[in-house]
Amino acid sequence: MATIDIVMPALSPTMTEGRLSRWLKREGDEVKKGEAIAEIETDKTVLEVEALCSGRLTKILVSAGTEAVPVNHPIALLTAMSGARETTPPVIPNSSAKGPVASEEEAGASPQLLTQKPNDSRPLASPRARRIIAELGLQATNMQGSGPGGRIVAADVERAVARRYRAVEPAENPGSQALAAHAPDARAASLPHSVARKSLARRLVEAKQQIPHFYVTMDYAVDELLAVRARFNELLATDARLSLNDFVIRACALTLRDVPAINVMWSDEAMCSMDTIDIAIAVATADGLITPVIRNADTKSLLDISREARKLAQRARARRLQPHEYQGGGFTISNLGMFGVREFSAIINPPQAAILAVGAAEPRPAIVSNSLAVATMMTCTLSCDHRVIDGATAAKFLGSLRAHLSAPLADFSD
Repeated sequence: MATIDIVMPALSPTMTEGRLSRWLKREGDEVKKGEAIAEIETDKTVLEVEALCSGRLTKILVSAGTEAVPVNHPIALLTAMSGARETTPPVIPNSSAKGPVASEEEAGASPQLLTQKPNDSRPLASPRARRIIAELGLQATNMQGSGPGGRIVAADVERAVARRYRAVEPAENPGSQALAAHAPDARAASLPHSVARKSLARRLVEAKQQIPHFYVTMDYAVDELLAVRARFNELLATDARLSLNDFVIRACALTLRDVPAINVMWSDEAMCSMDTIDIAIAVATADGLITPVIRNADTKSLLDISREARKLAQRARARRLQPHEYQGGGFTISNLGMFGVREFSAIINPPQAAILAVGAAEPRPAIVSNSLAVATMMTCTLSCDHRVIDGATAAKFLGSLRAHLSAPLADFSD
């Protein structure tokens, strides 16, 4: 029987290291071909590693929770069973960039089914929540889950920790005293940063420091667009209803076709003009923002964009995006309108050169046909990289976007 090195897999072409989040098998356990043996956490997602041959997990070389494990570094030893193919790689990630694209049923599956097996007797919990629970020595059975199907998510763990700290006197919890000094009536809990949160923080600081941002804002009347949306939704099933953001994505795709000078990237050697219109959409998760990509958005119908955006958002929140679903993209849309935010400025996602911040559609006083009236207005702010985009180009983009948003029947009928 041969002993095989299990190594840290490369989950994407650019991955150089990862966090060994959790071992699903213990030393001495038998492993069957296709069984998940560990969870690997990158800055974007959590993926399971599956065995490609049967054997016994002889030795764990890297303990759970270890950060920055280099790609191809041995993490365990597997003694293959007699007859196993020694030339077969011992493990692969079950959601690699070169793997099959998830089916429509998988993409739309509820998050708890993607993170936990049905016959598992433990409380349903996301991988990030399980890791925090283990690190802090908490009991998941004492927590109420607020995720889909009652799943425990990271926010539920944070609330449980906060309750626990509120019950501890400052003398018993000296680590919270420094923070409590700024808020005398509160107790503070310290939770470790996730790989995703640390990566996001680093990228945001680099983007804000290195990219010369400038901002251009324009208001849009969207009464006609909302009327068209209402008529479309009367004909659609409840689970296929169109959102305002679906219209904005489609309008931006057509506007990028009109103004390709926005669909560019900066490098020290040259300016790169994108030959496809791939739009990233900012999705909020427990670990921060992630931006799955709708590719060739200008060639897709409104309904196709809506379906794809919904599935990508579901997979993003479940941390089950495959690398090819979030890598790339030439332009990003960040929409906070659903939270009642009137307007804001977003930070550019490098190497892209622009991001559109979309505010709430709300009734406001407006001049309509030279008379004061009430119209539904939406404010959008375009953040631009001044190294490759100038003010006139940004203004042209927002003007073209107005044309597409004001004529929804021309652009959005399927």
